[in-house]
Amino acid sequence: MDKPAGTRLAVIWSVTVLLIAAALYISLTNGVFDMSVMDVIRTLLRIDPIPEHDLVIFDFRLPRIVIAGLVGMSLGVAGAVVQGITRNGLADPGILGINAGAGFGIVAFMFLFQGQLKAADWMSVFSMPLFGWIGGVGTALIIYWLSRHNGVLDTQRLLLVGIAIGSGMGAGTLYLSLKMDAQDFEMATVWLTGSIWNADWSHITSMLPWIVLLLPLLIRKAYYLDLFQLSEQSVISLGVATNKERNRLLLASIGLISACVSVSGNIGFVGLIAPHVAKRIVGVRHLRVLPLSGAIGMLLVIVSDFIAKTVFTPVELPVGIVISIIGVPYFFYLLARAKRKGGKA
Repeated sequence: MDKPAGTRLAVIWSVTVLLIAAALYISLTNGVFDMSVMDVIRTLLRIDPIPEHDLVIFDFRLPRIVIAGLVGMSLGVAGAVVQGITRNGLADPGILGINAGAGFGIVAFMFLFQGQLKAADWMSVFSMPLFGWIGGVGTALIIYWLSRHNGVLDTQRLLLVGIAIGSGMGAGTLYLSLKMDAQDFEMATVWLTGSIWNADWSHITSMLPWIVLLLPLLIRKAYYLDLFQLSEQSVISLGVATNKERNRLLLASIGLISACVSVSGNIGFVGLIAPHVAKRIVGVRHLRVLPLSGAIGMLLVIVSDFIAKTVFTPVELPVGIVISIIGVPYFFYLLARAKRKGGKA
């Protein structure tokens, strides 16, 4: 890396970190119960702790901020991986139906254990990502199989198949939720809109193993995503086992998506927006794109969650709705841009 490029990258990351720090500061200090910076610092450092401040910071705001950050980071990275695998700038875990498949698996878990979720809280917290992963993998395999043409993945067909399968999974999810008792139906309905209002430390614990194992794997294999932008024959001629590496990357990204869906519900568009913004800033090399996509996704979800819980107080919007308000116009912008460029977003 030459010196000007290195300096530019350092500036980009400095600005990104400062924006995330500002978002954390605003989210920690503002809300129904406002706190000063010194109140937050004294509470975190355990200097003359006040019970009311402990409750606000450790039971409500901090776990919610941490989950928003982890979800945003994971969805941003997973979205960049999915776009790299499919060579389609409009590909997104939500649009392709992977979120819906993971959601179906988790609602199926709720349906099978309805009425027992609170009694088996830790069991449900750690089992839900697994059920989500099974649903996400099954959905991805169906989409992948139906999108192949003459043994080759058709990226144009992929988007249409993903939307269709995602709609079907959404219908199945709604059917199962309607079969639940009133309490579990309410829980499933809130969760399906994409919400982290009931986040706690147990949910963070359930996400961490997936993130710790899968995120470094995806970063380490970013080089393959660069190669996948070439033609299939060119990649094979370089000695790369394309199907094996593509499947590994897809399974790892589905694992991240499923872990996110299990704690935050179906939050869409983060995996679409974050990679596009990252590529505009640092170019197309995935070793740079993946980390920055994660950071931008983190910033987007933290800010959106703060807007969701404060702007319409005392009513709280699900964070998924706030992100959709941003994401839907951006998706139409990308469609129009792709049309002008002849099909490439």
